[in-house]
Amino acid sequence: MIDLKRRAFLRATAASGAMAVAASAGLLHPTRVLAAESWPAGAFNAKKRDAALQALFGTSATSSSDKVMITANAQAEDGASVPVAVTSDMPNVEDIAILVLENTQPLVTRCRIGATGAAYYRANIKMAKTSDVEFVVKAGGKLYTATKKIKVTAGGCGG
Repeated sequence: MIDLKRRAFLRATAASGAMAVAASAGLLHPTRVLAAESWPAGAFNAKKRDAALQALFGTSATSSSDKVMITANAQAEDGASVPVAVTSDMPNVEDIAILVLENTQPLVTRCRIGATGAAYYRANIKMAKTSDVEFVVKAGGKLYTATKKIKVTAGGCGG
């Protein structure tokens, strides 16, 4: 019995030592640090639509497109979780972003699609109040948008 505890102790000590050597050699990178390096904090902290788009895509110039198709109800009973979806059949869709223009920080979500072609993105977004919601699709290096007004009601009683 004592021999098993000794072996377990030696095994754990050797594993800890190997991890310490690997960490000190820079072989281990915590994934949160890697994610933080690509996190567009400036875009998500921006207080205005144009500033958010500028920080995210390098431009705020957009054009309206009927190829950005929105699926969302016109009225949401609870602004804490509003289901929305966007699809686009444009070629070379790279990114999709959703902005709630009346939120203090308009950019609520962004999804990198990659240059795969048609895109679909669904999310539950948070809305502070009734607002236009802008769906931005980056395809072929340009930004295309579609907007829908979503009315937020408290408990479904208007407002």
